[in-house]
Amino acid sequence: MSSPHSSSLWAVVPAAGVGRRYGADLPKQYLPLLGETVLEHGLARLLALPELRRLVLVVAPEDRHWQSLPRCRDPRIQVVTGGSERADSVAAGVEALAEQADDEDWVLVHDAARPCVPVNDLRRLLAELAGDPVGGMLAAAIDDTVKQATRGRVETTLDRSRIWRALTPQMFRLAPLRQALEVARRQAGAITDESSALEALGHRPRLIAGSADNIKITRPGDLELAAFYLRRQGESAGLQPEGEEE
Repeated sequence: MSSPHSSSLWAVVPAAGVGRRYGADLPKQYLPLLGETVLEHGLARLLALPELRRLVLVVAPEDRHWQSLPRCRDPRIQVVTGGSERADSVAAGVEALAEQADDEDWVLVHDAARPCVPVNDLRRLLAELAGDPVGGMLAAAIDDTVKQATRGRVETTLDRSRIWRALTPQMFRLAPLRQALEVARRQAGAITDESSALEALGHRPRLIAGSADNIKITRPGDLELAAFYLRRQGESAGLQPEGEEE
């Protein structure tokens, strides 16, 4: 089995969402965060991987915000148009890669609204999945007691040792990812991430423990938390976060 070092590495970032739950005038991926946008912070982390050959950014048809972002001028970034659902946008990005990548190449799919994924987590994901036949994702174990409910009342307490929160990036080889997305869209199933599409075909993606810093911007309070994580990450690396002065 080839590894990320012998197979090429590509990425897809679906950014066609409008962020209805957030309730801002701008899509949440374009909200300002420490001198850049939420999207740019995430792009910067993926682009920090020197082995990354190309990143396909998938935007809404009417979206022009990305054109003014300095990070989007990176020559490795290719912009394509997405669809109304996340799965449609990921599929559009994967199809763009299929024109230039090999079936065995690795594809990272990362949420546009996750600005804080540590680069060390990305490197660990690549290293630990190097010989995996399926691929996998960053994920976080659940610390809280978890209840399953019916109509607002507890039905049972779940075994939290078996419960994980799916994060991104998720990383799979191009051919099985493309097939899984095609089947999922044709069947119109409830596919909320790439892993669930592969699971529907009988695959068992691997879970790689990721940092709790890797939050998804969903509600207004998340921006403040993301700023805290980014500052802390910058300090631990001896860096000054962009947009801030000594």
